[in-house]
Amino acid sequence: MIPTHPNKSLIVRCLQKILPAASVLHETEDLRPYECDGLSAYQQLPLAVVLPETVDQIDQILTFCTKQQIPVVARGAGTGLSGGALPLENGILVSLAKFNRILHIDIENRTAVVQPGVRNLAISDAVREYGLYYAPDPSSQIACSIGGNVAENAGGVHCLKYGLTVHNIMKLEVVTIDGEHLTIGSDALDSPGYDLLALMTGSEGLLGIITEITVKLLPTPETANVILASFDDVATAGQAVSNVIADGILPAGLELMDNAAVGAADDFVNAGYPRDAAAILLCEIDGSDTEVADQLSRAQQLLQRSGATEIRVAKDEQQRAKFWAGRKAAFPAVGRLSPDYYCMDGTIPRHQLADVLTRISELSDEYGLPIVNVFHAGDGNLHPLILYDANIEGELERTEELGGKILEVCVEAGGTITGEHGVGMEKINQMCVQFNEYELQQFHAVKQAFDPNGLLNPGKGIPTLHRCAEFGAMHVHHGQLPHPELERF
Repeated sequence: MIPTHPNKSLIVRCLQKILPAASVLHETEDLRPYECDGLSAYQQLPLAVVLPETVDQIDQILTFCTKQQIPVVARGAGTGLSGGALPLENGILVSLAKFNRILHIDIENRTAVVQPGVRNLAISDAVREYGLYYAPDPSSQIACSIGGNVAENAGGVHCLKYGLTVHNIMKLEVVTIDGEHLTIGSDALDSPGYDLLALMTGSEGLLGIITEITVKLLPTPETANVILASFDDVATAGQAVSNVIADGILPAGLELMDNAAVGAADDFVNAGYPRDAAAILLCEIDGSDTEVADQLSRAQQLLQRSGATEIRVAKDEQQRAKFWAGRKAAFPAVGRLSPDYYCMDGTIPRHQLADVLTRISELSDEYGLPIVNVFHAGDGNLHPLILYDANIEGELERTEELGGKILEVCVEAGGTITGEHGVGMEKINQMCVQFNEYELQQFHAVKQAFDPNGLLNPGKGIPTLHRCAEFGAMHVHHGQLPHPELERF
């Protein structure tokens, strides 16, 4: 029996005065699709789900929730992998699915104004006829929304050359929890004052609800081609990544997949991968015809010197697309290998890749859980996929512990606990490893400046010092007690 909020019926009636009744979901069977995001290990039914269509409706919803002190969680397409859109039992989930329009395309200035519910790939589809595209391309781009990409600062396979979401947007329209409208960034290449655009990007719904985004568009490259290089050792492939970058070659994408990922992806989409390789690298070069020809030749020679056992260059656009289709389908393909898998997301300096891969393999053996490796290797963004069976008692907890250890290895190597998936619920304990108590104080101060009552996505992203003390990770100051002024966090 699911407990009912004592004031639920009253809250629902008030929300139905703001929105049409059909846009306020409150029956259990209507709430089920919203009980989790892509991290299905965490599930929780919200008090209600609302589907606004206008900014004015969002204003009224947030004003009502502020007056009633009701927590609010914003949700895009629900493809996030860190539990960032996990609802709260006593909170309202605001779905932005109906904010799905491309409002304006400016060909001359190469920008587009879009609503947060627009799918990532839909932007490129809309401007393709003009020879333009939107560069960040997460693997889930066919489904993920641009608002969620901003909230998590998503990347994708081409972020090595073209940057993350933060490098490809210019302006945001944001509504704060108390209904204030903010314009962050500008239509110019730069704007005065603090760089609040970077602050809002990757803020995981903790600071405001994004209602409009101005994105940058890029000219479609004259040509592009991809090298598939096979290796008989994963660590050797990792070292080859560093060698490519050190030689001054800047690929559009540089991706690594280990043998298990190669086999799964090839079974799933028939990508034509070498099934016997311990690992493969996909190295894409784009630009002018002359530039691509020169860098392809250099990259082939360098990969051979770095230990590649076989090198293939896509013979045409169809084969290039096929090579990438396998990488793009890697996550769903791995889902066929095990009842469940847990997708990690950390970053490391590129030169540490070989050592970290070795350490991940050791942890896999230690915990007795297989790990499939799929990496944005060029920018050091790792996505180890831990295979497990949630039906076995205690295995999810052991998997989460292993995932935490992998993230701690990333920190020890000089990296971070997230590259593009965000902290959400998943990595909140590892925030205690990455940051000390004084740094966390500053995060809480920023949160309080935008959301003094802590109503936006509470419990995500930033741990309390009490939680860190319980986790036992406040090690930076060698066990000193927190400063008295910090105890309120």
